Order: sequence, then C-alpha cells, then structure tokens
Amino acid sequence: MRLRVAFVAVLMAVAGCVADDVGPINVLTKEAGHPSPTYIPDPADDGSTVVGLAFSGGGTRAAAFSYGVLRALDDVVIDERPKRRTLVDDIRMISGASGGAIAAAYFGYKGRDGYQDFRERFLTQNAEADLRTSLSPVNFIRAYYGGVNDRSGFARWLNDHLFDGATFKALHRPKGPIVWINASDIYNRTPFLFTFDTFAALCSDLDKVRIADAVAASAAVPIVFAPIVVSATSPHCGYRRPQWLSEALDDRNASLRLKAYASALDSYQNADPLDYVKLLDGGLTDNIGVTGFTLERSAAGTPYGPLSPSAAVRLTTLIFIVADAGSDSDVSWAKSLHGPKAAELLDAATSTTLAASVRDEFDALTLAVSQWKGELVRFRCGLPASTVSAYRGSAGGWNCRDVRLVVQHLSFADVDLAMQAKLNDIPTRLRLPVEQVDLLIGAGRKALEVNSDIQAAIAAIRARAGVRSATIATAQAD
Repeated sequence: MRLRVAFVAVLMAVAGCVADDVGPINVLTKEAGHPSPTYIPDPADDGSTVVGLAFSGGGTRAAAFSYGVLRALDDVVIDERPKRRTLVDDIRMISGASGGAIAAAYFGYKGRDGYQDFRERFLTQNAEADLRTSLSPVNFIRAYYGGVNDRSGFARWLNDHLFDGATFKALHRPKGPIVWINASDIYNRTPFLFTFDTFAALCSDLDKVRIADAVAASAAVPIVFAPIVVSATSPHCGYRRPQWLSEALDDRNASLRLKAYASALDSYQNADPLDYVKLLDGGLTDNIGVTGFTLERSAAGTPYGPLSPSAAVRLTTLIFIVADAGSDSDVSWAKSLHGPKAAELLDAATSTTLAASVRDEFDALTLAVSQWKGELVRFRCGLPASTVSAYRGSAGGWNCRDVRLVVQHLSFADVDLAMQAKLNDIPTRLRLPVEQVDLLIGAGRKALEVNSDIQAAIAAIRARAGVRSATIATAQAD
C-alpha cells in the first residue's frame, strides 16, 4: 500500500509539471508592431525572372527533398553578364510547413551564399537528441496533458545548433526573399503565418521572435509535441486593422480562406476567452506550405500584388515550385478480403485526408495563379508607354502579354519506380541515416531536372539572356 501511495504521489507530482517550458514565444508591447510589407522584395537584377518555393511537411524527409530542389536550382545558370547568376538568385518568396519549414527558414536565414551547409548542419545530424521518445508512464502522462515534448526539446536544439539564437530580424537581409513559416492555430482552426500582420494583431513584434520557435511550432506534431504558445492578452497597443483585413471581414464574397484568416487575426484582439493562441503542426491546415502566397494574393487588392507595380512590368517568367515529400505507404491489406486493422486503418484515414488536402491546396494555388496572370496582362497592357519606360528603363521591345507563370508540383512520383520504392520506405523522423538523406537530396534534384514545364521555362529564360546551353548542369555529389 505504501508503494502504491508513493507511486501515485510521484505521478501526481509529475502531472503538475509535465511541460517544463511552454511559455509564450512572443513579448507583448505597448505599441503594435509594424504591418507586413505591401510587396515581396523586388528582384536584385533586371526583374525578368521570379522564383517562388513552397516546401511540404514530412520531417527530415521533406527537408532533404527540398534541399535537393534548391541545389538543382543552383545548378541552373540563367545569366553570365555582368555576373554569373543561377535560379537561386531569383528566389523572392519561400515558405514551408513542418519539415519543409526547416529548409525554408534556413535558406531565409543564411541566404544564397550560406545555405549550402544545410546537409551538414541539419540533415545528417540527430535533431531527436533532446526529445523524449521512451514509452514510459511519465511520458504517457505528458501526452495526456497535451504533449510529450516541450520547447526544451526540438525548439532548443534548432536554436542552439541551426539558427544560432537568431530572431526574425535576421531575415532582413539585402536582396533576401520573403519567408513564410506556416503553423496551425487550433483555436481558430486556421493556418497561422509568422508575418508582421499576425504579430501586430497580437500586440507583438515579429522581429523579436526566435526563428527556432516558429519552425518548432510548424513541426509540432500533436501529442509528440506540446502546442507552442503565443500570448494574445492584448495590452491595448493601439492596433489598427490593415485595410485588407477590414475588407475581407466586410466582403460577403471574399474567399473563405482569406475571411477565415482575417477572422483569426481579429480574434486576437476581440475574442474574450482567447488569452493564448496554441500552435501545432502546419501540416494540419496546409501541408505543402502555399498559404503565404495564396493569402498574399487574395489580400493584395491590386492586379499585380504581391509584386510591386515595377516588378510586375519587368516580369517575364515566374516559376512557383511546390516540393512535396509526401510518401505512399505499402497497403498490403488491399490484397486481402479482411482489413485494414486498427493501426492500418488509422494510417489510411490520415493519409487519405492529407492527400485530398494536398490536391485541393495545389489546385487552389494553380487557379489563383491562372487568374492572376489574366489580371497582370490587363494591368500591363493598360499602362502608358511613359510608365513602362520608367519601370523598365526603356519601352523598346515591350510586349505587355509576354509573361509566363509556371506552377509545378514536384514529388516522389517524378523519379523512377525503383527510387520511389526506397523513398516511400523513409519514415517521418527528425533523424535519418546518411544514405537516406543523400537519396532524398538526389530525388529532389532529379524531380526538377525531369520536369518538362520547368525545363521549357528555363530554356526561354536562358535564350533571352543569351546563355548557350539550356540544360541543367549534371548534379554533383554532395
């Protein structure tokens, strides 16, 4: 009896402190933080090419596949005068969810000249080193109370080993892209974007939020991780709704995605029971990380946003790539009359929901870009020659309809069947063997190399710049 009482007492004591570090990741301010920029950063060169990237969830599997896509883009030389440039130089927007958020955030943090060490600093490391993974009674209690691992695990590892304690202020690099990190607000059941508009509504400054905490929120798989907490107890900071938010709330015909996101931001100021926003895995609401662009486009209120007017005029080719590291599991139960069993059924239900969501998200992105192209052409063709000349430096050779928008979905299905089988066996973990990491990097490279639509766009870009070869350089071993 004494042992039982002692055991219960220990469990109760543990229950009182199951999550050691769940404090808010933001600091409330007396003045609202500044709003998000109106446009994505203008290109550093002539502006004729813009690249956007969205990286899916899937742990280190997704991060490695995304890194392979980045390296393949860096193999593509699109200009040699006045200096050598690759497609990586024209990345103006990059986003990610869960594992893809790690790669996206690291590229935003280190830039085109520093991201190449991602394999050594993250992909081949043990990011599970500080995680609680045992099936112990204490961890079962932690799971019951919201999550086995708190910020002292993965978030701390990322902060110490990958992002060097940096905050979002470090992303303000000259010529750097806009970075969208996607998590999920489980109170409002909407995506949660780490943007200045979001944190202004929270009476906080995004520049003071650690990059590692945002990435950890994006990768916070339910139960495995406790939700990442953001304080929403408004100190009356003088916050004013941005115009797009007010219009979205007032417009009965606004897109449901935009209206839901606007309502979420509004709740941070006006929902009485909401003192803390709880964030989980971005894959719950957008597993391919396209929310940033689709919301920016919906909220733009102009035919050219999220590009600036001058960037819209100078643009000839926009390539938007979704790198999706989702895998297909082995469904042996499909060959039997009976089954699937409970565990298999849960996996099948989750995979089915996720696959359907990915298809819907990509279709929505494709539709948004298609509609945007029509608006861009109408805007460009309606400009006087003097405005075109001011934006381009000359109106010579101007063709208002000469704009190509390419949206492509890259996945394991783009590589040969033998490689697919190996890729689909790779689990969603934060630690993988080196040989699996290199296989994924190679798959990301290959998926881009064999995509005919991207290759056609590259050929047109290179022809315009006078670059002789229209092929991607042979991938070199990492």
